[in-house]
Amino acid sequence: MSKILVITGASRGIGKALVQLASACGHRVYALSRNISSIKKTAQVHPVMIDITDENTLSVFLGQLQKEEVKIDVLINNAGVLINKPFAETTAEDFEFLYRVNVFGLASLTRMLIPQIDPKGHVVNISSMGGIDGSSKFPGLAAYSSSKGAVNILTELLAEEYKVTGPAFNSLALGAVQTEMLVQAFPGFQAPVTAEEIADYILKFALEGQQFFNGKIIPVSSSTP
Repeated sequence: MSKILVITGASRGIGKALVQLASACGHRVYALSRNISSIKKTAQVHPVMIDITDENTLSVFLGQLQKEEVKIDVLINNAGVLINKPFAETTAEDFEFLYRVNVFGLASLTRMLIPQIDPKGHVVNISSMGGIDGSSKFPGLAAYSSSKGAVNILTELLAEEYKVTGPAFNSLALGAVQTEMLVQAFPGFQAPVTAEEIADYILKFALEGQQFFNGKIIPVSSSTP
């Protein structure tokens, strides 16, 4: 059965692979990104130029969905940014920028879209193994990994808050996946998993995982990093 998905960070890497796979499977996708030039509009794919840190543009998108009476089945919060530099060299602006996208933007979009999400729907937050307590940590990723830790806790809190009414909330803490962001974090490292391979797993989980999980932080990693 065809579903309606909203996917952020849709212009490259995992997000782009998710959009392509979901649409190929017959699902209707709202593909959100600040740059939509690489996203081809089709009958199944609706590119939306949006900055998730700007609540005005989020409100415009919400208004569009309400006008079209769209009921969302799946929200995949995939958008994110990364800063790789020694902690001593980071600035308050570095942390503010990264948290504004990875945490605050994710929260704002989710908050606005919840009324449009089916009670039996699923919100999947794409996190990182670096954000899990006790996992391997790496120099230079203090801001990024700590922001993903915040995403994981937020996921657990929202699952509790909406456990009666729905939707379900889960977080997938990804290990190394061969994307532009991985190259930025670990120059020269070759990941054992491609964006297309992880997109296949994420899509299946997003469509079915809420039947079995809610409020879970699920490690999805075959290597460290």
